[in-house]
Amino acid sequence: MCGIVGIVSSSNVNQLLYDALTVLQHRGQDAAGIVTYQDNRFFLRKDNGLVRDVFHTRHMRRLVGNVGIGHVRYPTAGSSSSAEAQPFYVNSPYGITLAHNGNLTNADELSSDLFRTDLRHINTNSDSEVLLNVFAHELQKQGKLNPTKDEIFTAVRAVHKRCRGAYGVIAMITGYGIVGFRDPNGIRPACYGVREDENGQKEYMIASESVALNAAGFTLVRDIAPGEAVYIETDGTLYTEQCAENPKLYPCIFEHVYFARPDSIMDKVSVYKARLRMGETLAEKIQRERPEHDIDVIMPIPDTSRTSAMQMAHELGVKYREGFIKNRYIGRTFIMPGQKMRKKSVRQKLNPIDLEFRGKNVMLVDDSIVRGTTCKEIVQMARDAGARKVYFASAAPPVRYPNVYGIDMPSANELIAHGRTVEEVGELIGADWLVYQDLEDLITCVNDVNDDIDGWECSVFTGNYVTGDVNEAYLGKLEDMRNDEKRSSGQMMDSDNGIIDLHNDEN
Repeated sequence: MCGIVGIVSSSNVNQLLYDALTVLQHRGQDAAGIVTYQDNRFFLRKDNGLVRDVFHTRHMRRLVGNVGIGHVRYPTAGSSSSAEAQPFYVNSPYGITLAHNGNLTNADELSSDLFRTDLRHINTNSDSEVLLNVFAHELQKQGKLNPTKDEIFTAVRAVHKRCRGAYGVIAMITGYGIVGFRDPNGIRPACYGVREDENGQKEYMIASESVALNAAGFTLVRDIAPGEAVYIETDGTLYTEQCAENPKLYPCIFEHVYFARPDSIMDKVSVYKARLRMGETLAEKIQRERPEHDIDVIMPIPDTSRTSAMQMAHELGVKYREGFIKNRYIGRTFIMPGQKMRKKSVRQKLNPIDLEFRGKNVMLVDDSIVRGTTCKEIVQMARDAGARKVYFASAAPPVRYPNVYGIDMPSANELIAHGRTVEEVGELIGADWLVYQDLEDLITCVNDVNDDIDGWECSVFTGNYVTGDVNEAYLGKLEDMRNDEKRSSGQMMDSDNGIIDLHNDEN
């Protein structure tokens, strides 16, 4: 999962891009990058690390220009090197940089076609570089010295025809502007907003989440529709066009469960309201199944589950308490590679307040249970702090299948709920009893005022992939890539070898 942003302004955009990336930092903590444009040149800075660590004053001073794009990422399988930090760049045609959130399910096939037919070289393992070269090739095929919106939208149409999977994209074309588009299923999010400068000139921002627009003073116009492209010229002229033949809106439901910030609006759905409803439906399930429950206190696992836990406590008439203090300088354990690293980081990240646990029957609430590593450690921490009984609730249904659309979720055999009953999972994590959200209830929670939503991408819960091209062979290959043992033993390809990083300011 990654965060993307692009801005066309009447003044320098370096600080705006930096601020937007800090707001989107929750979407990726592995690497960050910004590229700006001025005087027919790109100025690029990208590296591994948090936004605050990648960009120093000397870098910001060199990122000049009124147009730019930015990216934050976390590593997917086999791609944790700095060579895969984005945005990516190609010099032909025109000079194009691109930032991508998602995953192409036919990346290998496309990479081969690009080499054999399009005569383009892919220098990393990243499907984002593949997508960039597909877009660049389709734009170049039109042979225009000065591309108009028509050529750019034609290139996006060709991208939709060639690329499968999920993608939210922002690309910058030297001297012309930025273009943002979503995959024809709208799996990955993207929206755009507008504001006026002191002279009344319109400035535009495209971003993964609306919260990035709000923080910079932009007003959300709307989400980019599935298959749609938004093109903003350097003078601020905006064009939009539907570029997919049969677009359907199937947003990723896990955005609302875990990834998105609660203050974001995605496809007209408030993430905060959705999480409130998750707490309500969990409470209703407990009241149905355990009307004589003996829960003394409900506690969230900070931070994502806080909204659901608070509403759950309200509905059940049970005390809500913050029982864990979070160290905010530790990364998300979901993202961390290696089981030992994840297990160790849980106790570094969370510290219990013994007073809140001692002698109580505690219901812990988390947004989801993936590997179960975090949950097991937290349940034990609650017992060590003196809890009499420890119950556990997941705001999401059992995660039983890998994600192929840009979330680096483990292979199926690493998912604690894969092939197990709820009771077996509860026993493995050490809880006295465990309750999961029902999928039907989760879908009810995220369905809101948007009648354009055709359905939800729920493959991690159901194993049904909306693009229709994911088979056992693909999942088997994915499992090999995401196997923790192979990752830790160094069997993954190292794409640092021979990298040529054009215009990258490393100093």
